[in-house]
Amino acid sequence: MKAVILAGGEGTRLRPLTLSVPKPVVPVVDRPFLRHQLDLLATVGVSDIVFSVAYRPERVQAVFGDGQALGRRIYYAVEETPLGTGGAVRNALDHLDDVTVVFNGDVLTDVDLPAVLRAHRESGASATIVLTPVPNPSAYGLVETDAGGRILRFIEKPDPSQITTDTINAGIYILDTRTLDLMPAGVNYSIERGFFPALIARGDRLTGYVHRGYWIDIGTPEKYLQVHRDILRRRFPVALEAPESRGGWIHATARIHADAVLEGPFYVGAGCTVAAGARLGPDATLTSGVHVEASARVQDSVVWEGTTVGEGTQVDGALLGPGVQTGRHSLLGPGLVLGEGSRLGDYTRSGAR
Repeated sequence: MKAVILAGGEGTRLRPLTLSVPKPVVPVVDRPFLRHQLDLLATVGVSDIVFSVAYRPERVQAVFGDGQALGRRIYYAVEETPLGTGGAVRNALDHLDDVTVVFNGDVLTDVDLPAVLRAHRESGASATIVLTPVPNPSAYGLVETDAGGRILRFIEKPDPSQITTDTINAGIYILDTRTLDLMPAGVNYSIERGFFPALIARGDRLTGYVHRGYWIDIGTPEKYLQVHRDILRRRFPVALEAPESRGGWIHATARIHADAVLEGPFYVGAGCTVAAGARLGPDATLTSGVHVEASARVQDSVVWEGTTVGEGTQVDGALLGPGVQTGRHSLLGPGLVLGEGSRLGDYTRSGAR
């Protein structure tokens, strides 16, 4: 059994953060995002993974390499032209064996993957789709199943009269690899709108596994910030690579002045410094190499590597990309997203409450 992670998207909804850093390797607290998916795949013993990449593949390769440092074997299937979700899986066929796990590269979940795999094998299905409930199903494409879990049909963006279920495609699939012969090679093809309906039309059994735990698409600034709140507040379980201290997590190489004020939860990563009189938290994430100067405050925000929060600056509900310089005595509030290397002058006000 091997896996394909669909990591070719440009992450347009997360711009400007993703102008320089592809979405698969944006930091989620203390690690690049796809590390979380690799950890989930490890629960079913998958160590051979194909990253299907298209946008800035060299940046993904620079982070993960061949996977040896993580105890994995990582291969790269690079799309020269956009192939869609199905075409991307088909493009990885040379690296696959009899069973393939497919992940969309922007979903964070605590799904019980061993249970999904058992259900797939016991059902005798050609494919199993993980489904998740949503409160507003009219905004999604629904997946309708019978009482035994067999998928009957897909309903794209239904009107209220068509809503018969609250479950949507969660972006995780178990496929018998032999079924990929239904996908045309080298063309843009959708696994959701092409491949799965073709399986049903052919008479194959297609089953759904409903996951009612944690599931989120990190692809918007709001959801990306929410993921960090959820991890810090233990709504999504992660063994962070820093010890717990003073109501949060503080890396051994971080330096926090004794006169700094900390309010949990928070995360302070490797090489960060927090100066005298600064206030940190709640829900603040400093990924690595971040400098918070005297009397500054960071709360409910994510601050990337190499950024400096200037003296007296208040950051609340913002996302600051790598290498940002905020200036002094600024007010940076909800919804603000700054890309790599942004420079703000003193006394800037943006998105402030």
